Amino acid sequence: MFIGSQDGAQRFCMRFFEIHPGGHTPRHSHDWEHEIFIHEGHGSAYKEGRWVPITQGDALFIPPNEEHQIKNTSDKPLRFVCLIPAGPAEL
Repeated sequence: MFIGSQDGAQRFCMRFFEIHPGGHTPRHSHDWEHEIFIHEGHGSAYKEGRWVPITQGDALFIPPNEEHQIKNTSDKPLRFVCLIPAGPAEL
């Protein structure tokens, strides 16, 4: 967690993720949107029913209820920042 309710953020929180080579997030959906910024590395994102390549500097918008997943297809860590609105668990 980079920024969250413990910092006084009332509307959003900012989380940082690192996915090791060959790793992935679970494929899932939820009622809220979020935004993702790829900080380092590259991989693929499951978005709008298909896999799209992602790399350092890319930004993704995930609308509410869209099934999505991020996977690392490289031999180096994939690091990204994720913004979510207040309300869902901050982890």
